[in-house]
Amino acid sequence: MAATPPPGPAAEVPHDTAALEHSLRKPRTLFSAGLTVLVFVLAFTAAVPLFSVLYELIVMGGGKLVREGARFFIELPPAAGMDGGGIGNALLGTLIIVSMAAALSVPIGICAAVYLAEFAPASRFSTSVRFCAKVLTGFPSVLAGLVAYAAIVLVTGQFSAIAAAIAIAILMLPTVLLTAEDAIKMVPKRMREAAVGMGCTPTQVTLKVVLPTAMPGILTGVMLAVARAAGETAPLLFTALFSDYWPTRNPMEPMASMAVLIYNFAGSPFPNQIEIAWAASLVLVFIVLMANIAAQIYSSRGTVR
Repeated sequence: MAATPPPGPAAEVPHDTAALEHSLRKPRTLFSAGLTVLVFVLAFTAAVPLFSVLYELIVMGGGKLVREGARFFIELPPAAGMDGGGIGNALLGTLIIVSMAAALSVPIGICAAVYLAEFAPASRFSTSVRFCAKVLTGFPSVLAGLVAYAAIVLVTGQFSAIAAAIAIAILMLPTVLLTAEDAIKMVPKRMREAAVGMGCTPTQVTLKVVLPTAMPGILTGVMLAVARAAGETAPLLFTALFSDYWPTRNPMEPMASMAVLIYNFAGSPFPNQIEIAWAASLVLVFIVLMANIAAQIYSSRGTVR
């Protein structure tokens, strides 16, 4: 039997450099360039409504902000037919309601996310909770208001800030939970193993390693949830209603909010109140925009490598 000759060096495959040339005369290159232009045009078209809304808000409400200055943020809304006034009580009421909603939803959402991601990621209960949270992300906000109305307003017999906070917390909870779970899952496994190797218990690993590492992602979810909650109107109409006065320390009383102020003044027959509605809308959009930008910055800085 003849011996098999040893394999020689691999023969060089001739490259057709002309086929790799980037030229618009070639159909594939021309097709790729056409798709790039099409995507750019579609992306610009999708951004047109946003910039259109911003332009309209600046034109219609910017003048009021410039004329009133800081007084616009610290004065009460004007009575019907009166000049001047501001959104002081609505701005403060929005901050109070959103803060109470965050105090209710953030601890529950983070604790649930820790359980789902760390202790029982594949159990039937976790799967059910995860499914319910995803369903709640598309839950109409008006239904959350109706739930709080039936559970709090009808029982206590009055509109209140705490009812509004519960309705807003229902809307914030799924965003906080799902975002926190994703952030916890992104923590590298080797960090957990290193902590266990040093003798840490599962609770210590969660509190001292997992949560601090995932905190930027968790805060991103919290800020996105706050941005959504600040602009909700329907739940507040069924719960906090509105007040023409400054918020009190009693959370069981009606409270002003920017969303309801805009809703009320937008349909007013008085030009000053309509102008205040435009200016308040501009302020609200600016707050939501800043919250989203801050969330993006936190998210980019907190990416685990």
